[in-house]
Amino acid sequence: MTEAMMREAAAPEAMTTVSADAARRESPPSMIERMTLILDAFNGPTARLTLEDVARRTRLPRSTAHRILDQLVRQRWLAHHSFGYGLGQRALGLGGQDGGHGKIREAAAPLLHELQITTGLVAHLAVLDGAEVFYLDKLGGRLATSVPSRVGGRAPAHCTALGKAMLAWLEPEQVDALLGENISRFTNRTIGELGTLHQELHRIRQRRGLAFERGESFPGIACVAAAIRSAEGPVAGISLVGDIRTPLENVAPLVVTAAREISQILFPGSAPGADRARGRRAAPHRRSQESTWSAETMNRLLAVDGRGDWM
Repeated sequence: MTEAMMREAAAPEAMTTVSADAARRESPPSMIERMTLILDAFNGPTARLTLEDVARRTRLPRSTAHRILDQLVRQRWLAHHSFGYGLGQRALGLGGQDGGHGKIREAAAPLLHELQITTGLVAHLAVLDGAEVFYLDKLGGRLATSVPSRVGGRAPAHCTALGKAMLAWLEPEQVDALLGENISRFTNRTIGELGTLHQELHRIRQRRGLAFERGESFPGIACVAAAIRSAEGPVAGISLVGDIRTPLENVAPLVVTAAREISQILFPGSAPGADRARGRRAAPHRRSQESTWSAETMNRLLAVDGRGDWM
């Protein structure tokens, strides 16, 4: 075989190799690489991106970016808000961080302590973690040992006042995605259907964010809670817990006021209601007096339930 013939015979093989190399270069990256591209697009814990922002920064097709974003939200690497996407609890917890829990605890500590001292009830601070609440703090009292909760413990969100207070400020689709179709009953008072839960969350919003439960998670336990919120949604919640006979309507205004103040400490100028109290904090005794709602106001709020029952 002549040299020219040998070159001609080798040419198809060389072309095949070049074509394969080009195909490998042009083929989309692996799933892990694409997920990394998307997470790297968020350049800080407060970054907020739309789907279009993510597709542009990663140069991924819009449909591909949307599919991976949905998967990252389900696994809590990202969080989906009405305005776009942000880093989720898993991403924020990497690198020795605690997802902002330390900051939340620091801001809430004095107000939580004041609530417990003022009322004598058990005070809780918790965050929403998927379909559960995760307790960051618990301040006792005479009832502390009888309340089955602990720092670092968890409880189902749909049957606790803390969980419902935070779920109420999520989009209905987010609630459905977090809880799934089947929610468990723990007592005969537990809400066991998503439709009924959505009705309860609507009532909570109408009650200025006040959430109640009596015997839904444990018989004999009653609770009132309110969410700590940024302009983007709920970040945590605080609650007061007593036995089933506790007149929670008497302490409910204190819980709402404390949650609002913690929100303003954490998110000055952006938390709901911050324009009314930006840059100031009332003295503890004065706040308790000013935040006590009249019996008429309280009855009107509670009448939203329409059944005279605590849900």
